[in-house]
Order: sequence, then C-alpha cells, then structure tokens
Amino acid sequence: MSLNEASQDPVLGPSTTQLFRNVSYALRFQEGDELIVSALDHEANIAPWVDLAERQNLVLKWWKPNTTTTTINPKLLASDLAPLLTARTRLVTCTHASNILGSIHDIKAIAATVHAANPTALVCVDAVAYAPHRKVDVKDLGVDFYCFSWYKVYGPHCALLYASPLALDRLASLGHFFNPRTTLEQKLGLAGASYELVHALPAVVAYLEGKWEGIAAQERALQATLLEWLNAREGVTVYGERSSDGVVRVSMVHYNTGK
Repeated sequence: MSLNEASQDPVLGPSTTQLFRNVSYALRFQEGDELIVSALDHEANIAPWVDLAERQNLVLKWWKPNTTTTTINPKLLASDLAPLLTARTRLVTCTHASNILGSIHDIKAIAATVHAANPTALVCVDAVAYAPHRKVDVKDLGVDFYCFSWYKVYGPHCALLYASPLALDRLASLGHFFNPRTTLEQKLGLAGASYELVHALPAVVAYLEGKWEGIAAQERALQATLLEWLNAREGVTVYGERSSDGVVRVSMVHYNTGK
C-alpha cells in the first residue's frame, strides 16, 4: 500500500470492524447532516454509520444499485450516487470489491464524484475484499478512509486504516486527555495493536512486493476456467460479473444451490 506523503501515519487495530467503529465515535457532525451508506457493503461498513446517524440525529441515505437494467449484476456506480449528494453530505461509505460477488467498484470515480459535489465530504472505503488481490495506492484513489484486514492476505489477525489529511483533521481523539492527538495512531490507536502480530507485517509486505501482477494473472486464469464452465451450463445463473477480466472482478465466487 502506497500512502499519501502528507499522512504516512496509518493506524493498526484488531479488525476493520473495530477500526470503523472507532472512526464512527471520533467524527462529530451537526444534526441534519447527511450520511450516504452503500447497501452492498459488509456489515463492518454499515453498522457504525447507522449507529452514528442515530446517535447524532443525522439523515441516513441508502446508496443502492440501479436494478432497472439488471438484477443479477448489482454494482455501485458514481452515476447512481450523484443524485444523493448535497451540500450537507458529510460521509459516503462503500466497498472496493463486493465480498459476495467479487465485483470491483470504480473507487477513483466515486471519490472524484463525491469531492466534486462537496469538497468537504469524506469517502470511506472497505477494502477487505479487494486489498488481498491488487496493489493499492490510496493517494491515487483520492479516498479519505481506507481499511483492510491483514489476515485476508494470510497475515496476522490485525487491520490497517488510512486517513487522508482532511479526514485526520476531522477526527476527535479517543485517547486519554493527557496524550498527544496529532497523528491517526494517537487519535484512534488506543494501544489496540498487538506488538506480537504487528512484528509479522514487514514479512508479509516483503513477500507480496513484486508479485501483484503475477497474482492478478493467476486469478484471471483460474476464474476464467470456472466462469467459462458456469456460463456454458444450463440452469446456472452467474450473479455479478460474468467475465473473468481482472479489471472488473477479483477471484471470489460463491456457490448457492437455491435450496
């Protein structure tokens, strides 16, 4: 992961679920401000914001896929998000890739749409289902929060959260009153990272470095074999992207007999 030079200070925690929950308690909005939450996300990136909206009397809007064109390939599109954005939008949350379908969402376009409509709004992305499959540059994506769990890449059971300078400035500190509150770690860390687990992270990074193109190529080959077989069978419905193109999906396929 390539971090923004202005904020080379991610925070480590026990899980993505916990880190998003920490963020939800560190954000302060005004009554009537608006949150836009994706209906396609994992509960880790839904529950904290639903709870935040209730606690602070915020307006909660649901960003749902357009089902007028297809019901078997639901995706989060910037074009469907745009009508929901207003001057009172404070936070937009979504997933980089569906943890059920493997479909990849165009986070760069989504972030650009949000910030064009409201430069002060924050974009929060759950990357748990995406980060194990592709190299990530958060600066290029233009997001404000980006989080994933290391155990999804066969690493230790801990997670990492990135915050943009804008997001960092918006966060109150959850730490002790006598502690510094300049960095993301100081604001949200709460001594939550296990030293024993964190010690393993450099080895995971070193192992993955230089392998991302090979990982993507291997995924394409494997999912092509499976999807070509499934697409050719009668009585089988493939939900999500039917293509094995690694640009539109990661190698995540779930099986459901419908029983």
